[in-house]
Amino acid sequence: MSKDNTQQCIAFEPHDHSQCQNQLMRHAKALCESRRVKLTPRRLQVLSLLTQSHQPMGAYEILDCLNRQIKDEADAKSQLIAPPIVYRALEFLRAEGLVHRIESKNAFISCDHPGHQYAAQFLICSACEKVAELDNPDSSLLAEADNLGFKVDHSVVEMTGVCRDCSKVDGNQNDS
Repeated sequence: MSKDNTQQCIAFEPHDHSQCQNQLMRHAKALCESRRVKLTPRRLQVLSLLTQSHQPMGAYEILDCLNRQIKDEADAKSQLIAPPIVYRALEFLRAEGLVHRIESKNAFISCDHPGHQYAAQFLICSACEKVAELDNPDSSLLAEADNLGFKVDHSVVEMTGVCRDCSKVDGNQNDS
């Protein structure tokens, strides 16, 4: 992997995550504003939860977090969120390219590159479960499909393995 791609795979690199989260949220808000679509408070809450780490969350995990937040703010069961609300928010966020579904985990993660127009590609650590999104628009697989006259509707590449930090802990690091 080139140095440029390594810097862009931020999940596996030391970084100020609050700055990372703030940047993603700003970019998402600007993108929705430029597209003239509404990033409602509930959609914003879901997106904010997904930007809190580089680990994917299932829809019911998101639902639990949102309902815990509501219970902490006020003890009123009538305000609890139902699953369809979370699914509608996730559907909107996916349609706008702000979150991705990690197919193998049946979970969601915020998009590190909101607004990109190419196939999603992920590195998934099987030890710590962090997910890094690759920013690599060059996809020979998609080009080959196009050459064959095949129109791709959806493409996701998920590679599982062990990240550098987990390799060090397990003593499995290969000298490169």
